[in-house]
Amino acid sequence: MKKSIPYLAILFLTAALVQADDSKGWTSLFNGETLEGWKHSTLGEAEYSVVDGAIKGITVEGSPNTFLLSEKEYGDFELEFEVKVHDSLNSGVQIRSREKTEEDLATSGKNGKPAKDLNRFYGPQVEIEASPGQAGYIYGEATGFGWLSPEPQDKGHSHEHIKNGEWNKYRIVAKGPRIQTFINGEKVADLTHEEIYKSHPKGHIGLQVHGIKKGTGPYDVYWKNIRIKELD
Repeated sequence: MKKSIPYLAILFLTAALVQADDSKGWTSLFNGETLEGWKHSTLGEAEYSVVDGAIKGITVEGSPNTFLLSEKEYGDFELEFEVKVHDSLNSGVQIRSREKTEEDLATSGKNGKPAKDLNRFYGPQVEIEASPGQAGYIYGEATGFGWLSPEPQDKGHSHEHIKNGEWNKYRIVAKGPRIQTFINGEKVADLTHEEIYKSHPKGHIGLQVHGIKKGTGPYDVYWKNIRIKELD
């Protein structure tokens, strides 16, 4: 007698195949349990740990900007993650970034003078902050450019795509000199910047805990479901 596969089993197998197909090409950057695959930046004293399946970053008074760096470098990619940030903390995710070498100091200063911040982690940063604000726009961390995105250069510009006190989903697509960002499905930035791409065609992903003023904090920021798909 020929046995048939139960209807529910067929549905389960179909759903599993669809899920596997949706995940094609994606690599998880965080296993939900440890900081394997990440390393602390040379500069900065903010603390990172794993709490309830998320990476927690917490400020340390007196510390400069601190980053948790992916051990691997990436060039063209699509990056997705969820983030929840304290309303009083400015944060961000660096892309294609690196720690400054002696050679980098000569090209990242201001007014024709070399920079002096050896080992500082620098490059394009996708902003994370509470609403209303400039979350999702792209800043040139320690590059001398300031904002790479033109929109935040208007002091009156802000949006409310971030849900304060809640988890928010980011999507970043970096392909050549073009960087696109989305928050909770809303498109925020669409930047083409040839100069920053020339100096930073690839690099590390970095989770930022911003420095804070004396007498403030502690403030925290959390990341989870971090995954990346490298693009051809």
